[in-house]
Amino acid sequence: MGHNHSHDHTHIVKGKNLLFSIFLNIGITIAQVIGGLLSGSLALLSDALHNFSDVLSLLVSYIANILSKKDASLKNTFGYKRAEIVAAFINASTLIVVAVILIIEAIDRFQNPQTINSNLVIWLSALAIVGNGLSVLLLKKDSKANLNMRSAYLHLLTDMMASVAVLAGGLLMKYYQIFWVDSVLTLAIAAYLIVVGYDLLKSATKVLMLFTPSNLALEDIASSICTISKVKNVHHIHVWQLNESEIHLEAHVDFTEDISLSKFEDILSQIEELVYHKYQINHLNIQPEFGKCDNKDLIVQD
Repeated sequence: MGHNHSHDHTHIVKGKNLLFSIFLNIGITIAQVIGGLLSGSLALLSDALHNFSDVLSLLVSYIANILSKKDASLKNTFGYKRAEIVAAFINASTLIVVAVILIIEAIDRFQNPQTINSNLVIWLSALAIVGNGLSVLLLKKDSKANLNMRSAYLHLLTDMMASVAVLAGGLLMKYYQIFWVDSVLTLAIAAYLIVVGYDLLKSATKVLMLFTPSNLALEDIASSICTISKVKNVHHIHVWQLNESEIHLEAHVDFTEDISLSKFEDILSQIEELVYHKYQINHLNIQPEFGKCDNKDLIVQD
């Protein structure tokens, strides 16, 4: 059995930006709750609720970030590398839950409209825009390489956009007395949360369920490996994503002749280089075979 760990270029995510964003959002949430109660603005309270969900999601992401760096052990052979994927799943779920709560509240406010202190809405939404905007900038780089950080980043980004909508609503209420816009904006915020939350939830679920990454085709991978000298067939193949930085390939490789162990190591190195540079697969587990009478299908039901 050839087992190879190669080309492990992991993007290191630092937790200090997350920690700063947590404290920043706690301050914003407290200010918006007080302002929402004083002004009577549902949009402001909904924004505060979303900010509170940001605090929880950032805490989950921060803890997962710490756990993911723990070493492997005899009882946890992969360590806690999947902690960040679990965190992304939780955060995506909370986005959708928050959206449903906002829809219920918005419908209730439509039925029971209230006068709103637009000045507080304007100033506190502006505060939230600045605070969340800073957090978004801090997490933007890490969000491109890490699903957990992307979930935290999306929480903050959508909240910043929600605050922009609340600010616009506050201005409309102040100068045109259009108070129903508060509920409309709440519904719009909720709809957007459902869209981004579902997309993130789907991505995290695929990783947790060990689905083949959507950008990889098993037939293409097998055909490429078969171009290597002395490789006859590739079958019983599995490709899955452990986390954001590790894609694993497990397969049986049938050879055209009874090669030596040293020759197998040489071919294994060729396979390793091929799948890494062409498919970004960086962990291999190859079972060599010659003349074995087994199922040669690409996918074999275990």
